[in-house]
Amino acid sequence: MTWCEYPGFLVGSEVLQNYGCRMATGLGLTLQLVAISVSLGFLLAIGLAVARLYGPRWAQALINGYTTFFRGTPLLCQLFLVYYGLGQFRLFWTDLGLWWFFREPFYCALLTFVINTAAYQAEILRGAIQSIPRGQFEGALALGLHRWSSLRHVILPQAMILALRPLGNELIVMIKSSALASLVTLYDLMGATRLAFSRSFDLSIYLYAALLYLLLVEIVRRVWDRLEMRLTRHMALR
Repeated sequence: MTWCEYPGFLVGSEVLQNYGCRMATGLGLTLQLVAISVSLGFLLAIGLAVARLYGPRWAQALINGYTTFFRGTPLLCQLFLVYYGLGQFRLFWTDLGLWWFFREPFYCALLTFVINTAAYQAEILRGAIQSIPRGQFEGALALGLHRWSSLRHVILPQAMILALRPLGNELIVMIKSSALASLVTLYDLMGATRLAFSRSFDLSIYLYAALLYLLLVEIVRRVWDRLEMRLTRHMALR
């Protein structure tokens, strides 16, 4: 028997006894959604940031338009455009063999979160790369490193340290923004909470959900602080 099946585990809260297991499942879905979207968004952001700085002008213009749109419009609007908008083209996606993707709310939310966070992370990385002194690049070229080797082995490692704190803030923002996924029938943590409230009309369930989000944010903040201290300990010795 698991703790979800044991009604006495959550003493003093009937709503948690009835819906705690569903909320735990929703919490797992939230963690999965955030982890995958932020990771894929980071990989996409690296390419976007480099292309924005060193790519051809047409690529720079396209990436600038991309980041401007996704950073300047509400995430909720983007989610509805992907889930309800692209979902209207069922025959088109069926012909391409992609309807299995766009019919699932999880994949639609994941796609939306990836392209949204990639736009923010790309701008964070672009600013971090631009803040590296020009002499670092010139010194690497003088040592015989190729331009892309210089970027990979000299510039990007330093830029990642500078971007670490803003990237941590973006992760925290995505954890809180993931609650919007419940609006496209996805039973993540907030979706499970809304379901519990619709059946119990107990407002305290939202307090428990808020505490879980707070716990997630606090864990990320503390882990990020430790990571930043470890990666920048050589700078503190100066």
